[in-house]
Amino acid sequence: MSQNEEALLFESLRLELRRGSLILAVLASLRREQYGYSLRVALGEVGVEMEESTLYPLLRRLESQGLLGSEWREEERRKKRFYRLSSRGEVMLERLAVEWRGLSASLEKML
Repeated sequence: MSQNEEALLFESLRLELRRGSLILAVLASLRREQYGYSLRVALGEVGVEMEESTLYPLLRRLESQGLLGSEWREEERRKKRFYRLSSRGEVMLERLAVEWRGLSASLEKML
């Protein structure tokens, strides 16, 4: 396998590994109401980088699943869509966090 193929494989596996954790990061961050850009900045500040092309479809999907609520508001003379965890989202976040901690502890033992 060439060095380029190796790099492509690593990047593909890295993205797959991150995909599930992004859901948990977004849900946890939306305990406090935020609009898309502020959420992206907040995630970046803790080391969870996410492209807009990933974030906005994820927000729409989580909302369609009933895990988030949203509302349009005008702020600084611009309309912004604010997202927050729904009660269903709060329950799901707690369940996923328990699962994450267990999985993380198991993997840490293996690594």
